[in-house]
Amino acid sequence: MEGSFTGPDEYQKYFMPRDYLATYYSFEQGPSPETEMIKFNLQCLHKTFGPGGLRGETLIDVGSGPTIYQVLAACEAFGDITLSDFTDRNREELQKWLNKDPGAFDWTPVLKFACELEGNSSRWQEKAEKLRDTVKRVLKCDVHMNNPLAPVELPPADCVLTMLAMECACCSLAAYRAALCNLAALLKPGAHLVTSVTLHIPSYMVGKHQFSCLAMTKEEVEQAVLDAGFDIEQLLHSAQSYSVTTAPNKGICFIVARKRPGP
Repeated sequence: MEGSFTGPDEYQKYFMPRDYLATYYSFEQGPSPETEMIKFNLQCLHKTFGPGGLRGETLIDVGSGPTIYQVLAACEAFGDITLSDFTDRNREELQKWLNKDPGAFDWTPVLKFACELEGNSSRWQEKAEKLRDTVKRVLKCDVHMNNPLAPVELPPADCVLTMLAMECACCSLAAYRAALCNLAALLKPGAHLVTSVTLHIPSYMVGKHQFSCLAMTKEEVEQAVLDAGFDIEQLLHSAQSYSVTTAPNKGICFIVARKRPGP
């Protein structure tokens, strides 16, 4: 199985951010399974980082892809956010939005929905500026390295966020557990991991290219998080799925977990 799993070279060559964004983040083009998935994740993130939720100084988003939706709630709760991704094109796409390049992807509908959850959809432009101010760096990451951000070494963080990424990077449960341990090493003791994982997903499409995924059950994800040294504080499971022709998953789980204090 490992020999046929999509590797890093294929991601560098064939993962096109604009194809990915057009397929999964065309939020304003009417109801779709993809739009419902974004809403589910935004709602979970709002509950996690909204009033009474997680707070801290530093947050590291691992496997950001070319997207910024996942840190729209967190930028109100953390003062220093790091975005990271393995592929050059995805990091370039992030920088385009951060730099307000004319060719950057338009996140306006998603920004408005995130602000609507906070009670004021009219402040979406203010939210965009707040996020740009809060993102301090965009780094290369590789979850299979002991330090996923190497050669950069950041101080231990208050929160690590990883959304819909780990199941695409890991070819086995053992690799997934090891990668979670690497993420744990980025955190202070007692700090939090926040993650969303698509379940039972063998692969997904970006343009004409198929990318492998690790098809896991909710129970397998839960056990791997526990095995990596976390206590699960919240687990939300939904039957929400993508379009079967693009990403034939069966459900999704959203987890908030706390790193155990220990040696």
